[in-house]
Amino acid sequence: MIHDYKLKESYPNIEIAIRIFLSKPVTTASRERSFSKLKLIKTYLRSTMAQERLSSIAILSIETEIASKLDYEEVIDKFADTKARKISL
Repeated sequence: MIHDYKLKESYPNIEIAIRIFLSKPVTTASRERSFSKLKLIKTYLRSTMAQERLSSIAILSIETEIASKLDYEEVIDKFADTKARKISL
């Protein structure tokens, strides 16, 4: 259609815009899955949870494949080796 009506000469960027539009995903399934996981995590009892902790738990829940490969002993050892995080007053 663009070539039939010679619109490419009049509107040189229209073809690029159409290609970008056609390459956009049809659904937002990954976002919907993230929000579904967040709903499961943030129950009524956990609604007072701090945002940073909630985000961390959500990432672990969404990225279960990566989380399943974690060596928990190594994580615990690294945490134990860190210095005290409390600030002396």
